[in-house]
Amino acid sequence: MSCHRHYENRVVRPLADGDALRLHATVRASIASLSYAFPWCHPGYSLADAQARIAHCIDAWQRRTEFAFGIFSASSEALLGCVGLNQIDRASRSANLGYWVGAPYRGRGVATTAASLAASIGFEELGFVRLEIVVLTHNAASQRVAEKLGATREALARDRLVFQGQPADAIVYSLKPGDIAASESSG
Repeated sequence: MSCHRHYENRVVRPLADGDALRLHATVRASIASLSYAFPWCHPGYSLADAQARIAHCIDAWQRRTEFAFGIFSASSEALLGCVGLNQIDRASRSANLGYWVGAPYRGRGVATTAASLAASIGFEELGFVRLEIVVLTHNAASQRVAEKLGATREALARDRLVFQGQPADAIVYSLKPGDIAASESSG
């Protein structure tokens, strides 16, 4: 099981110990926008925070409880963002697919490519049969990514996420193995 995928100039692979400086740099360049949505991202985000996140990701991979990938530029090796499979339900062979892209790299199709690559790994190598993408109702960019992937919008779920400490409605999308191939052939 390789769990590495690439497309054009983008590589998706598990985060490793040597990625802490790149993760730290990308998060620091994106504090204003990431802190809006992610409580772990704060003005004091330090290299120690990045190292702790990577240690958590490596441990979760080993325990098979979460699968976090870095999104890298193949040419510069810069970390563009992260994509992951979490909230795993072994009984139903399903997981949540989440993604974020650093502010300097947005608007270039990074999230869509990375989410597609991570979903392919989830289906082909990790044995999932369903992935969910749960998006806040006001997050139009993440909704576009889900739709470009070929995900099906299934529901408006009331109080499905916690946003800035408060319950918030979210849109639930689902992805099955054939959905990605269908979206690639029609796009």
